[in-house]
Amino acid sequence: MVTTTVRWLETVAVGIVVYQQTDSPFLVAVITMLRLLPMGLFGAFLGAFAERFDRRLTLAGLLGLLAVTSAALSAIAWTGPLDIWLLALGAFVNGCGWATDNPLRRMIMGEAVGRDRMATAMALDVGAANASRMVGPTAGGLLLAGIGIEGAFLLSAILYLTAIAATLAVHSRLPPSPGAGAILGRTWEAIAIVFRDQRLAATMLVTVIYNVFAWPFTSMIPVIARDRLQLGPEGVGILTSFDGIGAFAGALALAMWLTPGWHARGYVGGVAVYLLGVIGFALAPDPILAGAALLLTGLAGAAFSTLQATIVYLAAPTEMRSRVLGVLSVCIGTGPIGFVWLGWLASRIGAAEAMVITGALGLLALAATQPLWRRI
Repeated sequence: MVTTTVRWLETVAVGIVVYQQTDSPFLVAVITMLRLLPMGLFGAFLGAFAERFDRRLTLAGLLGLLAVTSAALSAIAWTGPLDIWLLALGAFVNGCGWATDNPLRRMIMGEAVGRDRMATAMALDVGAANASRMVGPTAGGLLLAGIGIEGAFLLSAILYLTAIAATLAVHSRLPPSPGAGAILGRTWEAIAIVFRDQRLAATMLVTVIYNVFAWPFTSMIPVIARDRLQLGPEGVGILTSFDGIGAFAGALALAMWLTPGWHARGYVGGVAVYLLGVIGFALAPDPILAGAALLLTGLAGAAFSTLQATIVYLAAPTEMRSRVLGVLSVCIGTGPIGFVWLGWLASRIGAAEAMVITGALGLLALAATQPLWRRI
């Protein structure tokens, strides 16, 4: 919950600052994209690498690195304006932490609750993460308006310290997996398993569609909110939080009522509804309808996020779950393709038009791959 609060707080605050300084939707998309790039570059290797160490201590050390990065950016911002390249570097470091956090934290969860309760645990995890999305964007907008970007980064560093304390409070020791050998060899073994298993391969395909055509729209929320809806920093933060409100409500509903028979339907259906919500947000003429569209994307995103890791965790061989979750991170890491595409298109025809086209392309891609994802 804490780390996702920081991620959204910084995403909104940095997105607003970059757009204020450059007036370029493309650069806003690129900076946001840098938070996903490490997943595509290193995700599979990080899953295998994490098996070699105590996962609890590794996660705590990772959070410490992120705290230092945010504190350094805050200190620099207090002395003067932050250059765009520094914001880009901070986003990339944050992305490296995100890529490592995914396999580490989810393995800790699975080992703590067991296979039978993994879907419920993932729903609660998504609920906690999306509760933070109700707070993070609003806090980012308010801090930016009241103090500046330095205040947002300072709060990030403080919050990371609480996340470290929570991680170290996990009492059971989670030792390295036995027989951890060469990282490249173990990574390739996981990739081969994914290609051989139709359920895993189809799940990864749907993940790629979501991250190329759906998720990148979040980078355009500050652009649409400022240019089309005429909102200030506070309004941008509050509007963005509606996505988190919907996702939190959806995650709680899944935790209470989700049954295994609905895993595949909820996963693929969540992507389809999310894409419709993206188109609705782009066409919304006022903040109320835009907020309603974001509520819809939140609900749909909760179904997708909960079932994505659940399906992969349950379908992967027990001894390879960490590595297969690393491969999932690579598929999530295809998001930079979508961010660059959306940012480029928005700079030429406008953010709203680019989002409508991209959402429609995502729906077409989902329809075209129906024979494959039916196997889930």
